[in-house]
Amino acid sequence: MATSRTSQERIAIVGAGIVGLAHAWSAAQRGHAVTLFERSAKASGASIRNFGMIWVVGQRDDAQELAMTARARWLQVGQDAGIWISQCGSIHAAHRPDEWEGLCEFYETQRASPRGDNLSLLSRDEVLRRTPAANPEGLLGGLWSSTECCVDPTSAPRALPGWLRDRFGVDVQSATAVTHVETGSLTTSCGATHSFDRIVICSGDDLATLKPAVYREQRIRRCKLHMMRTVPQPDGWRIGPHVASGLTIRHYPNFQRCSSLDALAERIASETPELDRFGIHVMASQNHLGQVVLGDSHQYDDDVEPFDESEIDRLIERELRKILKLPTWEIQSRWHGIYAKLPGRSELIIHPEPGVTIVNALGGAGMPLSFGLAEEVIASLVNH
Repeated sequence: MATSRTSQERIAIVGAGIVGLAHAWSAAQRGHAVTLFERSAKASGASIRNFGMIWVVGQRDDAQELAMTARARWLQVGQDAGIWISQCGSIHAAHRPDEWEGLCEFYETQRASPRGDNLSLLSRDEVLRRTPAANPEGLLGGLWSSTECCVDPTSAPRALPGWLRDRFGVDVQSATAVTHVETGSLTTSCGATHSFDRIVICSGDDLATLKPAVYREQRIRRCKLHMMRTVPQPDGWRIGPHVASGLTIRHYPNFQRCSSLDALAERIASETPELDRFGIHVMASQNHLGQVVLGDSHQYDDDVEPFDESEIDRLIERELRKILKLPTWEIQSRWHGIYAKLPGRSELIIHPEPGVTIVNALGGAGMPLSFGLAEEVIASLVNH
């Protein structure tokens, strides 16, 4: 998209997580004067604490087009900013009959849709040919999706502010906390007040600093997840596509159309209730350094504690070993992340006062959706 300076507006973006970065890019690309505020010296929240999956296949029906737009923009920024991105695709591996039934039903519901060409059912041998990571023991088959991509969640969000500054002249104000926002201006923690035509607040799980009364009117939930990362796999070994288990298809909204999943959910609740207790489903991706990113779990609201329970990590690894064979399982890093989620919706977009917009509650879909969502939001705000 060519940069234009017509009808330039002064736009502030509060928060340099992936949601804020996406909105800064969309606004700057349209020729607006953008200032990006981030309270930390570099991104340190949920945007760097995930798989790095550009995960299209699991998004809600009404978010599929958004996810595909975001995917295209990820490929664009990967090329323009020199950010590593892999068009790796994904496999949901089935090791139980009810998992295979659910994948088959999902495929049948999708094959006639515009997205059907991106999906195919794989036999056991076909799964093993596509990824050396699949555990062959008990493997029945899998669902292949070609739309998924992978970025490194730690380095990509941290590289984008510098690229936005150098490429589009975005004024990046790092280590600068915004403490007050009202129509036409915002105030930072040093007491400075800045004037803007529009302010977009992308504050993630911080629901208390800016506009807390607005958030109290919503049904937003805070969600904590556990994740871990292996050391680089030896001898250049690569996982290939993202790999997910049958536990995952009970988690993502796009699979909820499948009636056969009721039996799967009942079986999991009966056999392994501890997985439901901690909201565990398991997936794996691999970054450009060769590290395999593993996870995850989901704890909500009052269960969100600063303390990480080792039992959760143990259960995640136990379930992952059922579906994966890695050359090494040596763990290099463990962490937790916290994000905001609005049940039943893919995002929260509200305008608490003229010239002020809040964009939040993308749940665990910030990486797959933000670049698409920002295009819609910025275009609507400035009538471009």
